[in-house]
Amino acid sequence: MKNLYLTLVLTLLSAGIFAQGGSITGTVTDSETGEALIGANVVIKGTTNGDVTDPNGKFEIKGLANGTYVVVASYVGFQAIEQSVSVSGSTVTIDFQLEEGTVFGEEVVISGSRQPEKITETPATIEIISSKSLEEWGSFNTGELLSRLKGVDYIRSGVVGTGINVRGFNSNFNAKNTQVTDGRFSSLVATGLPFGPLSPQIKEDIDRVEVILGPNSALYGPNAHNGLVNIITKDPRASEGTTVALGAGNQSVFTGRARHAQILNDKFAFKLNFEYTRGEEFQFADSVYIDRTDDNGNGGPDGIKEGYEEYDLDNDFEFIKGGLGLYYTLNDDSDLIFSYDASNSTYLSPTNVGRNEIIDWQIQTFHLRYVSPRIFAQAYLSLSDTRDTHSLDDRTKAYWAARDGGATEAEAAEASLQSGALFIDDSKRWNGEVQYNNNWGAFNFVTGVQFQRDMANSHGTYLLDEDEDDFITVDQIGWYGQGQYAFGSGFKGTVALRADNHEVYGFNFVPKVGLTKTVESGTFRITYGQGVAAPTILNMYGDLFGGLILGNAEGFTLTDGTKVEKQTIEKLQTYEIGYKGSIGSDKLYADVNAYYNISEDFLSPVTVVGVTTHRGDTPIEEVQSAYGVYGGLVATYVNFGKFETYGFDIGLNYLVNQNITLDFNYSYFDYPIDEDDLENDFDGDGTVTKLDVLVNAPKNKASFGINYNKDKIFGNVFVRWVEEYDYFSSFQIAAATQNLTYRGTPIVEDARSTDSYNYGPLAGFVNVDLGLGYRITDTLTGSVAVTNLFDSEYREFTASPFIGRLYSIELKLDLPGK
Repeated sequence: MKNLYLTLVLTLLSAGIFAQGGSITGTVTDSETGEALIGANVVIKGTTNGDVTDPNGKFEIKGLANGTYVVVASYVGFQAIEQSVSVSGSTVTIDFQLEEGTVFGEEVVISGSRQPEKITETPATIEIISSKSLEEWGSFNTGELLSRLKGVDYIRSGVVGTGINVRGFNSNFNAKNTQVTDGRFSSLVATGLPFGPLSPQIKEDIDRVEVILGPNSALYGPNAHNGLVNIITKDPRASEGTTVALGAGNQSVFTGRARHAQILNDKFAFKLNFEYTRGEEFQFADSVYIDRTDDNGNGGPDGIKEGYEEYDLDNDFEFIKGGLGLYYTLNDDSDLIFSYDASNSTYLSPTNVGRNEIIDWQIQTFHLRYVSPRIFAQAYLSLSDTRDTHSLDDRTKAYWAARDGGATEAEAAEASLQSGALFIDDSKRWNGEVQYNNNWGAFNFVTGVQFQRDMANSHGTYLLDEDEDDFITVDQIGWYGQGQYAFGSGFKGTVALRADNHEVYGFNFVPKVGLTKTVESGTFRITYGQGVAAPTILNMYGDLFGGLILGNAEGFTLTDGTKVEKQTIEKLQTYEIGYKGSIGSDKLYADVNAYYNISEDFLSPVTVVGVTTHRGDTPIEEVQSAYGVYGGLVATYVNFGKFETYGFDIGLNYLVNQNITLDFNYSYFDYPIDEDDLENDFDGDGTVTKLDVLVNAPKNKASFGINYNKDKIFGNVFVRWVEEYDYFSSFQIAAATQNLTYRGTPIVEDARSTDSYNYGPLAGFVNVDLGLGYRITDTLTGSVAVTNLFDSEYREFTASPFIGRLYSIELKLDLPGK
């Protein structure tokens, strides 16, 4: 804790002394309605010096030397305006009235540098799902809109299951993409996985989603490794009113959602939201291959694995979500915000070893924030609880083993949940952060410190804890700082640094540097960044199958005295160049980038390391509960290798007119394989193949969209193509027949492979989505959303069904506030 206090003191001392001089104040409003625009970006042109408007639309830019400045005001969905103003040691007031209109590149983002800045000027590749896109998509599932972003490997694993990966190295348990909500990490404590469908946020309360492609660990910490998803919710003071949405679709889907936001007085505002959604998953039963020990007509001959459908499979899903936000204005410049969000989720989730039946998994978050122009502070508690979630694969195997042992149906059903198939999670996470920012002329900086305490508890079901009072506690603290300097002539430099100290894997330092050059049409950039992927608590303290799989937080000793080093972080270096801006005219906007990655010290999939005598300093017989069965044989996680990947993304937007826009995205990703580089020979067969370094990403993908919005009608058509590709994750395989062996089994398409079934490569499809809407009145809107319009049969993930057509119809009532 001394280190925490010292870091806090240093952070606050780094605030220094506020710069003196003149200032510019004013308001930003909607020219048509006269309403204040909260969160509008107001900056001195050619610099990072600026401010964001408060709930009254007011801004203030302080510490300006005498002179003439060009001030730019911008807001998403509005056309930016410039004004020239002279400052002479006093306060000058100017106001902006912005007009609505589609102007590419005028969006303001905060994810790239933790400060508001124009998207064309941020030193990162950032994609946006806007509030307008969310409002016009007639489905409860906001994850579907991730498919429309360039550079993103979008994955649908069923009716509700959606996810993304960025730039390779995907798996069914991918913790390398960080999810953040209003500055709060939104991931599970034990596995590190993003909340995904467990998230308590409802669509109507999301203002926008920002997705960063590539590493951003310098600002967001470990596991912002190859991507970041930042969800920003609505401020009730800028979104007052009541929204009610009702929807229905195929797969027996029904959804009801409601949100109410109200300003009580000059000090208080609040918001409430609620969702109930249910439906039925696509009909699909994953094959579970079982060694039957008898030949009594219930199975095949001895020693032959037979496939059985998942036992007691329930295809129904249900989500209940709710939230409360309280906003208190302390003064003209600062707010105190408290939010509580909760969800209860039941659905099917794919994993490395078949599917999990998620049953009543509850997430709760308590979040307190202090927000002012210079200081941001937050503290939050995240709770995760499930008691009945289980592995369908393990439950099926246990059921048939019990039946073969003479158990009745009822006895076998009970035994199937006493076998290690059950996953209990009773975990919590404490987080705290203090951040300070300031401008000194052309120099802008932000610095902060974060503390995190993970307290994982599985009640002994899959971690090395023993009971409900035995928490596995892991602390980590991190300091970050970023400086940006406008050199003039359109050049801006960015340097970000982060230092983390983790209780298990120790100290780590991550830098990021970038240089941007703004020209009249847009901005060129070149960046270098590092990212880290940290072992999860499951990697460090896992205990599965009676100790056959053990976490590697302490290392192992083999019977011959060989040491297996404890698992540490995976490192990523990325070099990237890019351009964002118009081409030829304001009608054509481009966002292009090319990147080169160096990954090293991979976090391996689970692998057998041999017969062990100790885990750390503890004899293995005291750790491995089934020592009498395995005799110290252990599978665990290690680090290995070094690998290079590269690619580029092209995004084009064309403004036909203010009613019609066209979007085109294309992404290319590839990697070389050096068969003689034995550092990457993970399976130890003397040759390096793609099975040693599991990249798991398509080489080519593209999409095209047409968007229409005029008066009462809006709609879009979105076409997506993904080239087929081979995919391997633990014993989950999706690959074409080839002359390779994976985990001791030849790779053969449309056949059993290890413990799963290989249906062939993933993707290899052209998919068409359709959205239509009509504004029936000023307050009532009807919309239709269809994914996979032509009902093409394709598969996007292992341990998942083939994806069919999904359609939904929604009615939404929007009642404005006072």
